[in-house]
Amino acid sequence: MTDNTQRPDSGHADRTPDLPTQYAPADVEGPLYERWVERGYFEADATSEKEPYTIVIPPPNVTGSLHLGHAFEHTLIDALTRRKRMQGFEVLWQPGMDHAGIATQNVVERELAKEGKSRHDLGREAFVERVWQWKGESGGQISGQMRRLGDGVAWSRERFTMDEGLSKAVQTIFKKLYDDELIYRAERIINWCPRCLTAISDIEVEYQEDDGELVSIKYGEGDSSIVVATTRAETMLGDTAVAVHPEDERYKHLVGTEIELPLTGRRIPVVADEHVDPEFGTGAVKVTPAHDPNDFEIGRRHDLPSLTVLDEHGIITAHGPFQGLDRFEARSAIVGALRAEGRIVAEKRPYTHSVGHCSRCKTTIEPRLSMQWWVRTAPLAAAASDAVRKGDVKIHPQEMESRYFGWVDNLHDWCISRQLWWGHRIPVWYGPDGEMVCVGPDEQPPSGEGWHQETDVLDTWFSSGLWPFSTLGWPKKTESVEKFYPNSVLVTGYDILFFWVVRMMMFGLYAMDGTPPFHTIALHGMVRDQFGKKMSKSFGNAVNPLDWMDKYGSDAVRFTLARGANPGVDVPIGEDWVQGSRNFANKIWNATRFAMMNGATVEGDLPPAERMSATDRWILSRLNAVVAEVDALYDDYQFAKLSDALFHFAWDEVFDWYVELSKTTFQKGGPEAEVSRRVLGEVLDVTLKLLHPVVPFVTETLWTTLTGKESVVIADWPKDSGFRDTAAEQEIATVQQVVTEVRRFRSDQGLQPGQKVPAQLDLTGTALAAHEDAMRSLLRLQPAGEGFAATASLPVAGATVALDLSGTIDVEAERKRLTKALAAAEKDKAQSTAKLGNEAFLAKAAEAAVEKIRKRLETAEADIERISLQLAALPKG
Repeated sequence: MTDNTQRPDSGHADRTPDLPTQYAPADVEGPLYERWVERGYFEADATSEKEPYTIVIPPPNVTGSLHLGHAFEHTLIDALTRRKRMQGFEVLWQPGMDHAGIATQNVVERELAKEGKSRHDLGREAFVERVWQWKGESGGQISGQMRRLGDGVAWSRERFTMDEGLSKAVQTIFKKLYDDELIYRAERIINWCPRCLTAISDIEVEYQEDDGELVSIKYGEGDSSIVVATTRAETMLGDTAVAVHPEDERYKHLVGTEIELPLTGRRIPVVADEHVDPEFGTGAVKVTPAHDPNDFEIGRRHDLPSLTVLDEHGIITAHGPFQGLDRFEARSAIVGALRAEGRIVAEKRPYTHSVGHCSRCKTTIEPRLSMQWWVRTAPLAAAASDAVRKGDVKIHPQEMESRYFGWVDNLHDWCISRQLWWGHRIPVWYGPDGEMVCVGPDEQPPSGEGWHQETDVLDTWFSSGLWPFSTLGWPKKTESVEKFYPNSVLVTGYDILFFWVVRMMMFGLYAMDGTPPFHTIALHGMVRDQFGKKMSKSFGNAVNPLDWMDKYGSDAVRFTLARGANPGVDVPIGEDWVQGSRNFANKIWNATRFAMMNGATVEGDLPPAERMSATDRWILSRLNAVVAEVDALYDDYQFAKLSDALFHFAWDEVFDWYVELSKTTFQKGGPEAEVSRRVLGEVLDVTLKLLHPVVPFVTETLWTTLTGKESVVIADWPKDSGFRDTAAEQEIATVQQVVTEVRRFRSDQGLQPGQKVPAQLDLTGTALAAHEDAMRSLLRLQPAGEGFAATASLPVAGATVALDLSGTIDVEAERKRLTKALAAAEKDKAQSTAKLGNEAFLAKAAEAAVEKIRKRLETAEADIERISLQLAALPKG
C-alpha cells in the first residue's frame, strides 16, 4: 500500500518527529492552505489525459457569507474531490458566486437609503455601476471563508453569473429558446412583491399559516342574491363575475343573469364553470381575473374583462372612497362599508389560512395580472423527467426521486422577467411601430428613433441554471467543455431541488444536445441545532462557523458535519460535538507523534506476513477491510458512516489497541520491534490518507512529517491489497476480550486504573501466551512473587486470571454491593421471563415491545453471570 511516487526523507523515522507537543490549528491551517494553492494542487487541466471528475459549487449569493449550511455542503464536496484527486482523476471543483438579483439590489438600495437617496436618483446606469462597486468591495468575503474551511477549488477558474462569459451564455440560450418559441411574452397572473416591486416565481413564494378573516358577502337582492366568501375583501372591487358549478341546482336559474356588485354600482354576470366546487362553502365564488390565478383562467374561459384595482405598491386604484388606501387598510374599510349596508352574512375571525410571502423580504405576495416573459416548460420538463426515469441521471438517495417527479411532472410555465435593474437585461428590443426583435450575443441591436431595449432583467435562476456548462466557456466548444461536461455529480440540498436542480436539468439537456448536466444528484439535508430545530437568527440559534473554527479548528468543524451527513436527512449539530471532534484531532496528533517517537517508519517494503506477529497481521487485516469499507461508503455518498468507521478504526483499533499492544514489543527491541515499527508506519500512512479528505489540515501536517514526502493532497489513495487474516483477528479479539473483562472486574472492585495488582495468568491451551507481556502492561498486573495468594480468579475465554487483591478493597462492602446488584438482575430476569411466558401479552404487544423485553432478559442473564463470577472471585473470609 505504500505510496512510492515521492522520495522519502531517509532516516526521518529514527528521530524525534519535528512536531509540537500539542496541535494548534490556528498556527497550521492558514499557511498550509496557501501552500496548497500556490503549488496548484487544486487546478484542473483540460488537456490532461486523466479521467475527469467534475463538481460545481452551488454558487452562494454574493450578498452572503459562509453559514453552517455552506460549511456542511462544502465539506462533503471537498471530501469527494480530495479523494478523487488522490485516486488519479483530473478533478475540477468549479467555484463561483451568484449575482442574486433581488437580494443584491435590496442591499445596495438600503445603502443608498442611508445617504437619503433611491436608485431612481442615480438612474439605471449609475445604479448598476454602484452595485458593481459594492460587489468589488464585498464579494471577497465568501472566498476568504472558503479558504478557512479548506475548500480545494480551482481558484483560477472562479466565475460570477454576471461576468462577460456567463452573460454571453445567457444571451445565447435566451435567443435559442426564443427562436424555438420556448420563450414568449404574455399577460398572466404572477406573484408580485409590493416591497421588492418585482414578479417572483412560484418557488420563491414561502407559504405560512396566517391569521386573517373570512367574510361572507351577499351579492344582489332577494331570490337573485348569491353569498360568496373571501379572505381578500379588497379585491371585490375588481370582480367581473360570480361563478357556480353547472350542475348546482341552487343557482341554475341565475346562470346567464346579472347581479349588482356591492359598493360599485356595477352589474356582473353569473357564469357556470366546472372549476367551482359545489360542496365548498356556499358553492359560489367571486371572480377577480386580474388578482387571482384561478379566476384568471375562469375569466379566459368566459371572456370576462380583467380589472386591475391594485397598483404595484398594493394601493387601491379603483375610483371611489377606497382609492389610495393600502390593500390591508382597504380590506377593513370595505368590510366596514359592507357591514353598514347589511351585506356581511357571516364573519370568522381569526381565520387561519395559508398565505404566500416573498422569500426575500417576507412581504405578503399579491397575485397580479402583468405582462411578463415566460419559458414554455412542458418540453424541457419532459426531457428532465425522462433523463431520470431512463437512468441517465440517478438521484441519491433514491427515495427523493418521487419529490423530483412530483415537481418536474407538474411544472407550470416559468415567469423569467424581473422588474429590477441588477441582473441580465432581457435581450429584446421594441420598435416604434410595435416591432419586437430578440438579439443574439454576436448581433447588433436595432437602432434609430423609437427603438428601446426591454427594461426587465432575467430571474437569477435563469443564469444559475446554466452553471454546469457556462462556467466552462460555453457557447464556445472549449477544451474545458469537452473535458469537464457533464459533471460527475451534483451535491446539493434537497431544499433547492426545484429552484436550481430542475432548471439545470432542463437547460443542460436543451443546450448540450440531450446530454444531462450531471450523472448523479446527491441530495443532503439541512443543518439544524442539536435539538433538531431550524437554525435562524430570529430563533437565536444561528451559528457562525468561523467562531467554531477559531475555537476548535476547521478540521473539527468539518469532521462534525461529515459525521452527521446521512443522505437526504437533516443534520443536527451542537458545539459539544465539535469539541468532541477537536478531541479526535488531538488524539490523531498525539498518537501519531508518540508512534513516530517510538520509531514508526514507512521506509522499505512491508515484511512478509510470516515475520509478523499476530498483532501486526491483525491490524493490517483490519486496515484493508476498512479501506474497502470506506471506498464503498464514499461511492454511496454515506459520509456519516464512513466518518464513523474511520473514527472507530483510528481511535479504537489503531491508537487504543494496536499502539498499546505494541509498546512492550518496542521496549524489548530486536527484529520483532523493527517489523512492528514498519507495520505501524504503514498503518499510520494509510489511516492518515483515509482521513485526509475529511480532516485535511491535521493529516497533511502529520503525513508529511511521517513520510517526508511533499503532500498527502497528491498522494495515492489507498487500495485494498486483499490481505486478510481471520485467525489473527480472532486471536486479537480473544486478547481484547480478556483485557476488557479484567478491566471491568478491576473497576467493579474499585481499583484505580493505574493501581498495580499481583496476578497469575494461566494461558494453557490458548493462543494468548505470546501476548502475556502486553496484557500485563495493559492491565497493570505484576508478576506473582513470593507470598502470592490468589483472592480472586477470573475464567475468561479459556484463560484464567488469578489476582491477589488482599489489602486493596473492602471485601465486605464489595460483597454487599454485588449481592444487591445480583438481586436486581434476578428480579429483572424473573419479570422478563414472566412477560415472555404470558400468551396474552405476546398476542397484543407490538413486535418492538416484545423485542425490548427479550433484550432486557438477555441483559439480565448476562449481568447475573458476570456478578456471580465477581462474587465468587472475592476473597473468602
